[in-house]
Amino acid sequence: MELTLDQALQKGIEAHKLGKVQEADRYYTAILKANPKHSDANHNMGVLAVGVGKIETALPFFKTALEADSSITQYWLSYIDALIKLDRIADAKDAFDQGKSKGAKGVGFDQLELQLDTRSVEVNNKATEDALNNSNILDEFKLSQALKLAKKKVKDGLSEEAKHIYQDILKKFPKNKKALDAMKTLLSGSSIKNLNVREPIIGQIQPIINLYNQGQLQDALSQASKLLKQFPNSINLFNILGAVNQGLGRPEEAVKAYAYAIDIQPNYADAHNNMGVALKDQGKLEEATEAYTKALSLKPAYADVHNNMGVVLKSQGKLEEAIEAYKKAISLKPDFAEGYYNMGVALQEQGKLEEAIKSYGKTLSIRPDYGEACANIGFALQGVTFNKPNRGVEKIIYSLLHKNSYVQPMNIAPATISLLKFEPNLQMHLQVTDGKLISSLLEVIADLNKLPLLLKLMKVCPLPDLELERLLINLRCLILSYVLETKDASTELLNFQSALALQCFTNEYIFNHTKEEEEKLQTLENIIKKGFETNDQPSPQAVLTLASYKALHQYEWCNWIVVTDHIQEVFNRQVDDAEKERDIKSQITVLEEITDKVSSKVRNQYEKNPYPRWVNMGFSAKPISISLLVDEIKLRLYNYRINAVEKPEILIAGCGTGQHSMRTATRFKSSKVLAIDLSLSSLAYAKRKTEELGITNIQYLQADILDLKRLNKQFDLIESVGVLHHMETLLAGWRELTDCLKEGGLMKIGLYSELARQDVVKIREEISQLSVGASDAEIKAIRDTIIGSGKSHHKRIMGFADFFSLSELKDLLFHVQEHRLTIPMIKDHLDKLGLKFCGFEAQNIVSQFKQTNTNKGDPYDLDKWQAYEEANPRTFVGMYQFWCQKIE
Repeated sequence: MELTLDQALQKGIEAHKLGKVQEADRYYTAILKANPKHSDANHNMGVLAVGVGKIETALPFFKTALEADSSITQYWLSYIDALIKLDRIADAKDAFDQGKSKGAKGVGFDQLELQLDTRSVEVNNKATEDALNNSNILDEFKLSQALKLAKKKVKDGLSEEAKHIYQDILKKFPKNKKALDAMKTLLSGSSIKNLNVREPIIGQIQPIINLYNQGQLQDALSQASKLLKQFPNSINLFNILGAVNQGLGRPEEAVKAYAYAIDIQPNYADAHNNMGVALKDQGKLEEATEAYTKALSLKPAYADVHNNMGVVLKSQGKLEEAIEAYKKAISLKPDFAEGYYNMGVALQEQGKLEEAIKSYGKTLSIRPDYGEACANIGFALQGVTFNKPNRGVEKIIYSLLHKNSYVQPMNIAPATISLLKFEPNLQMHLQVTDGKLISSLLEVIADLNKLPLLLKLMKVCPLPDLELERLLINLRCLILSYVLETKDASTELLNFQSALALQCFTNEYIFNHTKEEEEKLQTLENIIKKGFETNDQPSPQAVLTLASYKALHQYEWCNWIVVTDHIQEVFNRQVDDAEKERDIKSQITVLEEITDKVSSKVRNQYEKNPYPRWVNMGFSAKPISISLLVDEIKLRLYNYRINAVEKPEILIAGCGTGQHSMRTATRFKSSKVLAIDLSLSSLAYAKRKTEELGITNIQYLQADILDLKRLNKQFDLIESVGVLHHMETLLAGWRELTDCLKEGGLMKIGLYSELARQDVVKIREEISQLSVGASDAEIKAIRDTIIGSGKSHHKRIMGFADFFSLSELKDLLFHVQEHRLTIPMIKDHLDKLGLKFCGFEAQNIVSQFKQTNTNKGDPYDLDKWQAYEEANPRTFVGMYQFWCQKIE
């Protein structure tokens, strides 16, 4: 059976682990024949060579691996270790510096630096011994070299040798200040304790480092503790113990380990830096600052310490000072991705969003896989409207949209469109009057094809902009006429048609069309049907034209189409995905037949319009524990046992099409999620997307919240956002959820605000007075009325992202059931249910609130929030989203 490269690599690694060297060699060699630059295969071949003592043979493999991907720390470790084994210490140090500039770091890398320093000392020792046999060390060394060597001797605890060097210097330069000061220090007491420092060899310490890198922290701790009995004064081992304890969430033990390392070697800058990190994790910011200051006094050009100092300064609210620290770190290490990222965070907190985006962009230019930077660009873009062109940011956004899982495109669409409108190729064509273009159809399409960011955005989310919408509606109509009149189709036309068909599909064909277009569409479909009778395939432009008015899976002949490259993407989304969802529906478990009348009406709405239709979304860059969530969003707990839950069981009550369930499943480390919904269509969409994205910790179930007692199960966390207010009796549904929550468990709830939704209420009343239904045609007609209106509440509703997608607009203005609450009502419900308010989720809202509510307890005082919302009635225009805790 023919293997893929990935399969061959896995086979090679398995053989390698089992000690089957020849078999592993065969697999790696086969991979390199197919792809000579394959980074993992080259690295592993090098490891094999080292294992059989062919170290020179290994070097070219390691070099090729690094040329292919210099971001992998393990490649640098293997290469540098091989150089050390060959006694090429100078080359090893050069490689170490190069690796560090490329972002290589970690415990293994730190220990390698110590090993290199040790070997360098051995070389220096020999030089010193030779020099001491002469009359004066300055006969062989320059003054600066002798001073440096003496300082190194002091650092390594060789005080007597250092004294001899300083004495020689003072013989020739009696007033040399550095030598005089150093001698005073040495004579008054050594700056390094004169201990019998013995270090384990790299072969003894490397297995522990490997365990640490693999996340096997308890095993690493056990092995390091055992080895420490042999080497009780090992700086390396205490440093590793510190890192392992930090990883285990034991910062106090980490501090003790680093303190031992510093006690053995007070001038060990790395240990002072690591001590600072551990102290910072304990919240001891002043002590952390002292540790970093000491590290910098020993090693002023230590970029990581300047960066860490910036983190502490930011935690203290000293944003300007933090930014200066990050700038210093970056000046010392220009390819310092983490420094740029942290500077972006500080700039974002200052509200300097465009500068923050630029800093995050620099991060990604160094490390394209830096997930936190991708996510933060998304957050920053949500608050930006650009007032001048910025091609650099356009490139960043384009790259971000191709990463698929870091941002929700709709969240950054307004900022993206504000940038695109500065593009001359778009700007001139937005000036549409009476359905006419200022250029020919094909000229307009040629210009829009020069804007890949626009086409990408069209494919992944509705465009929340009426100017663009008018242009696209006009182009769609003109394309329909053009395709009926001619068989010609350029690549540019087909590219644009594909993007347009996906845009219309994603917004659920919210664009209205005329009766004349309807007649032309029928003519085009008849031509296609007639063609099938004589085995003639429709042209790609004809298929894409119809796909921009109605989903292809709704045409009975859709599976007769021969799928070409030009229609592949549209066919996948409009036909294949629909078929997958039909198959998935039959696989979803049903808890109980839904009998509640209101629940049945709500289910029917979402069966017809699964809410929302989406393509890409933003996941958490790194899963976190519950305790870290509590710290990050500063929740007030009334029972701290929840912090100890390492593998939370979570219920998502009302998961819709899966965005909520997937975001939560990737947010919490080691979590297991049960996601329920009334609608099988929504659940099938959610399950399809979950499988596509490779998320494996979610189970989907059709169920009504009112029937949850049948599960006979309780959860650590429950999240229900935008659901309870669509039930007949909100409190009854909330009580069912509370019964499913463990004592001390946390619940996240999202509810509509009465104050914030006054515009929605007005329009719902207007719709009711018109006595119109909620068919697609009626929804579009009401929408057109709102667009043509000058009323202020109509204009504000057009600012909702929901206005630009059919199912979302239906949910906003035509929902079959809706409650709205006030903060006093929420407070009353919490009291009745035995729940305690822990804090709001949206940190931007909390930050605004804190500007006028400065007491420590204010964010947890719902009376204060009521006063704040009355003064700022649009605060919760999205929803109240808050956490509460079940108390005994």
